[in-house]
Amino acid sequence: MTSLYEKLYDSLGYRFQDESLLKAALTHRSVKGVNNERLEYLGDSIVNFVIADAIFQQCPKAREGDMSRLRAMLVKGETLAELAREFEIGDHLLLGSGELKTGGRGRDSILADAMEAVIAAVYLDSGMATVHQLVMKWYASRLQDMDSMTGLKDAKTQLQEHLQARRLELPVYDVVDIKGEAHAQIFVVECNVVDLNETATADGSSRRKAEQGAAERMLQQLGIEV
Repeated sequence: MTSLYEKLYDSLGYRFQDESLLKAALTHRSVKGVNNERLEYLGDSIVNFVIADAIFQQCPKAREGDMSRLRAMLVKGETLAELAREFEIGDHLLLGSGELKTGGRGRDSILADAMEAVIAAVYLDSGMATVHQLVMKWYASRLQDMDSMTGLKDAKTQLQEHLQARRLELPVYDVVDIKGEAHAQIFVVECNVVDLNETATADGSSRRKAEQGAAERMLQQLGIEV
């Protein structure tokens, strides 16, 4: 029997034995019932481990701080959202009416969370060996480009060091809004650089993710490669 997910299976290079796991991974918490929140939690840990292991093996001379920053660059929401777009995961997401109306299929935070959930679903479906092999395959080009990544630092660190080097005040991050119900909150964070009279805003499924997103946008506004 042909599955609704045939195209996605081809993109991922993996076919689920238990398709209900994939359906759960693609179901946003704005939909009542089983959703991808728990899978997202598990997938976040799995992708962090696999990428940390890859960095440890491929960068034998790197220091702990550099490895941590490099891992942060590779597993940040923006990178996971890029992967999700490459696999066209947005086309298969199950979203509540509110998220559908506000463009949830294309939102970085939703796509990144779904990508983590899919990774967890593969693990539950086939085990660690399979998910490790897949994540390494999906990240192959990015792992090859590790040396070219800007300073091996996350956006907040880059922004802080850029401002410190110019003896400017550090950025201030404020939560300006929290959208959605308690089980599906979206944090809106504003990053302010007072000395430059610059403000950047981003949202995310946690304050941490929203702050990183706001820092990335601020760097872009300042003409700094992220």
